[in-house]
Amino acid sequence: MSLQYERIEKFCEQLKLERLSTEWPAVAQATVDKNGTHADFLESVLRLQYEGLTERRRQTILRLSGLPVIKTLEQFDYKYASGVPRNQIQELAGLAFIKLVAE
Repeated sequence: MSLQYERIEKFCEQLKLERLSTEWPAVAQATVDKNGTHADFLESVLRLQYEGLTERRRQTILRLSGLPVIKTLEQFDYKYASGVPRNQIQELAGLAFIKLVAE
């Protein structure tokens, strides 16, 4: 690793840019491969950091909410809830009814 990479990593740590500190070299290489501009690189790394921040916030809010573990319809135990109409739930999960309302 070059001294410049080490300095960039240190700046990222000091600025609390956790995701950026590890992923910027790949973004830089992708920008070069696509003949991108400096602005393309900057936009990509800022988006990367923003997405990381948004995900951390979402995880924190979810953890603080006190909600139980997230469950999906695939994990739903239809045997336990025997009165639940499985076919109807799966059909509704497909959201086909939204097209009907929009048309």
